[in-house]
Amino acid sequence: MTRALTLDDWILAGIALAAGLFAAFLSRAVLRWLAKHAKRTRWSGDDVIVDALRSVVPWAAIAGGAAAAAAVLPLTRTVQRHTNQALTVLLIVVVTFSAARVIAGLVRSVTQSRSGVAGSATIFVNITRVLVLAIGFLVVLQTLGISIAPLLTALGVGGLAVALALQDTLANLFAGVHILASKTVQPGDYIRLSSGEEGYVEDINWRQTTVRALSNNLIVIPNGQLAKANMTNFMRPEQQLTILVQVGVAYDSDLEHVERVTTEVVAEVMTEITGAVPDHEPAVRFHTFGDTRIGFTVILGVGEFSDQYRIKHEFIKRLHRRFRQEGIRIPAPARDVTLRQGGLSIPQQRAAGEAGDVSAARLD
Repeated sequence: MTRALTLDDWILAGIALAAGLFAAFLSRAVLRWLAKHAKRTRWSGDDVIVDALRSVVPWAAIAGGAAAAAAVLPLTRTVQRHTNQALTVLLIVVVTFSAARVIAGLVRSVTQSRSGVAGSATIFVNITRVLVLAIGFLVVLQTLGISIAPLLTALGVGGLAVALALQDTLANLFAGVHILASKTVQPGDYIRLSSGEEGYVEDINWRQTTVRALSNNLIVIPNGQLAKANMTNFMRPEQQLTILVQVGVAYDSDLEHVERVTTEVVAEVMTEITGAVPDHEPAVRFHTFGDTRIGFTVILGVGEFSDQYRIKHEFIKRLHRRFRQEGIRIPAPARDVTLRQGGLSIPQQRAAGEAGDVSAARLD
């Protein structure tokens, strides 16, 4: 301290602090008003930016008021420097966390607004947040006068050891990035792996992919395993798909009549059942002379994979009812079994026959 504190010094310092607090409350009120207007817009990015500014601007006003108060007080150079350094670090920390929130929010907003990008994939959001926080940490160290060059060197050497120890984790991380970058799998897709797991992709994070089965159970699959597995994506290249239903009619059926009736039922199902494709062209294809029936395939169009069960259900019910009304017979499989007496006897059965007068039989 270069001189003794006076009443005027305390008054000026108090005015500076009060001005900083007043600016903080005023800015917060203005930003609250801006947040209400930002919610009315279609773009969600402005909501993220205003929300971050509501954290940064008030703290910046308070730090500015504290710095002005410290400037008017007769402090020594060392105390003044440490005070300014502490306020700078505080401001950097606040800006870093706010920037991490803004950038992560913008990344999430972009990914959710574009169908070609992972809509709910948290891997990009997490990586972005970690990078921003790491940069802010390095800036704080540099502000405090700590050289970051040795730290970066140590991190480079230690990173090699960590990479060797976390091979599986890093493999899952890069596999997840590769999956999302290649756009072969996105959240919302219905997939089936060669190992049998299937369901809707809920999320792809830095380590694993979460899949929700039709039973509403969650299946957790490591990204490395997902990248190496043979997989069928029922949502790509397009969400609509066709399903096949096998039907058979008796040999004495009029096939022209069968085809016409089946086509009418298909058109009815396609226009009346939710999840069907209304503009799907009905297709009936005869293909097999079976043991008791003539087999044919009916091709149905569905909006997405899970719709097929409801559409099959309704189609089979309506086709069965219509065939009964039209007198079209669907034969049940039949087998003729012939039993013949004598010819061969089994020793144990013959002995039993001698004791109980039971004859052996042979099934040809």
